[in-house]
Amino acid sequence: MSRLQGKTIAVLMGGPGSEREISLHSAKSVSEALRSLGDVTVIDVDVKGADFELPAGTDLAYNVIHGTFGEDGQLQAILEKRGVPYTGAGRESSTLAFDKILTKERLEKEGVPSPAFEYWRLKETDAPKMALPCVVKPPREGSSVGVHIVKTSDDLARAREDVSQYTDVALVEAFVEGKELTVGVLGDTAFPIVHIAPRSGFYDMNNKYPWLNNAGGTDYICPAELPDKVTKAVQKAALDTHRALGVEVYSRVDVLLDGDDRPWVLELNTIPGMTASSLLPKGAQALGIDFTELCVRIAEQSLAITR
Repeated sequence: MSRLQGKTIAVLMGGPGSEREISLHSAKSVSEALRSLGDVTVIDVDVKGADFELPAGTDLAYNVIHGTFGEDGQLQAILEKRGVPYTGAGRESSTLAFDKILTKERLEKEGVPSPAFEYWRLKETDAPKMALPCVVKPPREGSSVGVHIVKTSDDLARAREDVSQYTDVALVEAFVEGKELTVGVLGDTAFPIVHIAPRSGFYDMNNKYPWLNNAGGTDYICPAELPDKVTKAVQKAALDTHRALGVEVYSRVDVLLDGDDRPWVLELNTIPGMTASSLLPKGAQALGIDFTELCVRIAEQSLAITR
């Protein structure tokens, strides 16, 4: 018998950040999956700010708000103050994982392989010290918002102008040429690897969500076609990242695999996409866990946590 039987679940969606529309799509899929159980009361809650209201008698807040507010610890702090159980990463691990600079520092401390990095104070320094090519990104945005692969001085100028919309301090990483991979983690299990193959460029907003702008596109291979030894190394890097950041319940870890088959961790997502065709569900499906069962497992494991 499911621990969700007879529960009232509020599916939190939208949010005030730049990934609002993506969140609405994810949350719709989650709501439909939970409603299909038949013995659960599911109520959609469109969150536009900190003053959102939950239905009376909410047993679990199912957080499907990507990016700012939903993924950075703010929402978690509010729910903890209200005494409402919620899905996924807690306040502290959310705050840590959402900040790419803090994440890089923790991964470096824990010995998890990640590209070399530095900080770029955009208003104080004309250029970072790192040699080109490099990657410039805002440290507290998701879905590749503001990410630039910089190969020339003109690229650098454009990156600086764009990233300064989001932050005064950019994260600069060494550019790693290789395969883009992602690994879902649920509990202590790393899912089969998804190989992300953009049809052009890199995995930016257009290639992630072509339906947003009628542009781009990406092919996904799951399980990724890799030797067993490499597969295990990539999955270990994902699990090590999940544990190093103290993330509860589930996550999705993005990894680059270089030409020597060495994995380099880029970041961890605590609220990854949750449509039936998103990357975390793709990995789960390859392990024999369908979308509804994935949603249920996330909810059940979250309810088992004492925060």
